[in-house]
Order: sequence, then structure tokens, then C-alpha cells
Amino acid sequence: MAKTITIDQALALVKDNYKIAVGDATVEPQGFLSNLHKILDKDRGLSIWMCLTMRSYPFLENPEYGNKIKINSVFFSGPMRNAYNTLKTVSYAPTHLRKTAITICAGGDPDLFVGSCTPPNKDGKISLGLSDIYDREVMKRAKTVIMEVNPNMPFTYGDAVIDEKDVDYFIPVDFPMVQDKTAPINEKDKIIGGYISQYIKDGDNLQIGIGSIPNSVVQFLETKKDLGIHTELLGDGVAELAKKGIVNGSKKTLHKGKIVTSIVLGTDKVYEFVNNNPDVLVMDCSYCNAYETLAKNDNQVSINTTLEVDLTGQCCSESLGSRQYSGTGGQMDTAIGAQMAKGGRAFIALYSTANVRTGNGDERVEISRIVPQLKPGATVSLSRNDLQYLVTEYGAVNVRGLSIADRAKAIISIAHPKFRDELTAKAKELGLIKD
Repeated sequence: MAKTITIDQALALVKDNYKIAVGDATVEPQGFLSNLHKILDKDRGLSIWMCLTMRSYPFLENPEYGNKIKINSVFFSGPMRNAYNTLKTVSYAPTHLRKTAITICAGGDPDLFVGSCTPPNKDGKISLGLSDIYDREVMKRAKTVIMEVNPNMPFTYGDAVIDEKDVDYFIPVDFPMVQDKTAPINEKDKIIGGYISQYIKDGDNLQIGIGSIPNSVVQFLETKKDLGIHTELLGDGVAELAKKGIVNGSKKTLHKGKIVTSIVLGTDKVYEFVNNNPDVLVMDCSYCNAYETLAKNDNQVSINTTLEVDLTGQCCSESLGSRQYSGTGGQMDTAIGAQMAKGGRAFIALYSTANVRTGNGDERVEISRIVPQLKPGATVSLSRNDLQYLVTEYGAVNVRGLSIADRAKAIISIAHPKFRDELTAKAKELGLIKD
């Protein structure tokens, strides 16, 4: 039976040179992280592994604390980007989402894992609740496991259900669930969502990313039937489709009738939907996003977004040049896995242009997000070998099976019209197009 302790007692368990791993996003141990700065009065050789931080904490904001602990993040969110700009100790750790647990443990098993869970039920089971990107797998390898027991945490099924005996210490807490509201949808989103929806058939099994473009796609699915969901992230929109019976999983070839995900992120709408719902399975991401798992889902469709794409089809979805902006996440996992499935399709969407600062006050200039070559230092999140459908507000093209010359022409055809001549001239200069 796990021992119940306070947050201060948990902090006292942290020894010099400890490697700490904590739950991600919707299962962050808020009490522990809010008080971590109390033991950072000096450099103790500590390191911490985090992912998709949804809140900011004193040790992420104040160099007096933050510069005394090495902070590794496998996905940058707003709070972590701010911390990166403030602290010397923050760094991004590259990984595919399915390999997050392997990445965290690669340099040695954590001395301490701190996460969040539900109170134990009558059978002595607890649920990891809203996320199992890596939690269960890292818990198994950590030397000591501390869990914040939160009565507000939804009880979810699948790999999220574990035995309370797997925990060394419980900390009673009472925090509200993070509310990540749906990104507003603009006209470009609607156009892009409309293009993608034309390729989605009744009975398809979907992976839908986050952001305004994926949210727009969801709105176009109201007329579809018998959709299934196998996705790394489950949000409000899909929950609403399930409530309406549009998502029912009746045609799925794997986990028929079940919604499969690794993280639930949204508002109370989706949290209430998944709570004590046996039709939602929160699974280890190493399983959920594995190519071989996705390939068992007939008609698996992957829908993700990118920041910049070059004329050969290389997609940069996580950095602005060499500056880390977000993370690799599961884009390559789901895009490749979907294309391995019978009848599978993979879509990458982006706006054709962006308005960026010129460096002269608030002055901005419109640039093309379809470029001859990626910016120096840009990360290739999805290789040109793995791109299938590319979509902008000017259309959708399938580049699978096209030569470099033909795909460059196809990609230029969905660039903003005012940049097409310039892109064509540059493609010829680079030798991508010969005629």
C-alpha cells in the first residue's frame, strides 16, 4: 500500500544528482512542480524531463531557480518557449512521440517519477486519467514513483488503468483540469478543412491533430457516418461527434467500437465524455502510434499541419529556422502508419502564406510558406519520402509517386498565386524543374 505524504515530504525525497521525470500536459503534477523551486536554492545536479507543459511554474520563470536544474522537454509549448528565452538550462530533446519513454530513459532510468492519477477504486485500481504518452512505461523504470491523487481527474480505461501497488507515495491534491479551448477557425481553415473532408469517407478511421485547421476538418464531418477514431490526441470536437453517433467505431478493424488515444486535451466537454467511459481507451503511445498498430486499421486517415514545406516535399512542422517552436510529436508516426494501412491516407496542411515581422517596429510582410528550400537550420519533421497529400487554401495535391520535377510543379500549384512565378523560377535555378 502506497504511503500518503505531503508535497514538502515529496520534495524532501529528492536527492542530489537525481533525474526526475514528470507527467505531461493534462497529467502534470501541479503541486510538485509549483513547489519545486523551494529545493533549488543551490545547484544540486538535478535534471527534469517534461513534455507539453500547459502551465508555468516559478522554476520555469525565475533564473534564480531555473538555472539550477537542467530542464529537458520533448515538446515545447508556450510556457516552455518562454522558459527557453529566460533560462540557460532549457533544451529540447528530439523524439518521435511513440519513442518518448525510450528517449526519457535513454541516459539512465529516472530516480523519481511524479505524475497524477485518480483516487483508487474499490478494486485498488487507479487511472492515469487524461494521458499516457509515456507515463506508465516510465513509471515501470523509475526507482521511486510519486503520484498526486486528484479527485477531479477523469477515470479512463486501457493502459491508463494500473494497480495502486505500483505507486510508492500518494500526495492528496485538488486541482482543476487544464482547459485548452478550441482554436478559433478562420476562412482559410474552412477552405482547407473543406478540401480535406472531400477525401474522408463513411467508415474511415481518423487521427486528427490539434489547431484551427484540424478543428475545421471536424466541423465538416457532421455529414459522415460510422467514423472511427485512433488518434494520439482526443479533443472536444471528436467527443461531440461521438455524442452525436457520427463517431461510433462500427467499421473499425482494430478495437471495434472503441476510441483509442494516448492523450485527452481540451475542456470539460471532452473530460466529462471520457470519464468512466469504457468505450475510450487511453493507451501507451508506443502502442497507439506504432506503425504496425496503425497499419491494422483499415482506412486509417492522418491529418496534421506543418509550418513550412519545400518544393521537394520536406515538411518543417516544429521549428522556425533553427529556433525550436514545438516538437516532432507524432506527425511522422501517424503519417507513415496511415499510409501502411489498407486504404489509408495521410494529409499535411498549411496556410500558403504568413505575415512576419520585418524587424522595423510592428511592420509586417507577407511571405510564402511554400519555399524553394527550408530555412537554414529548419527541422525536417516529415521527410519528402513520407509526404502524401499536401493541402493549402488553394487546393490539395497527392505527391505520392511523383518525381521531384512533377511534385515541385504540383506543390507550386497550391502556393499563393502571387508567389508561383517566383517559386517556378527558383525551382529551375535549383535544377528541380528542367522545362
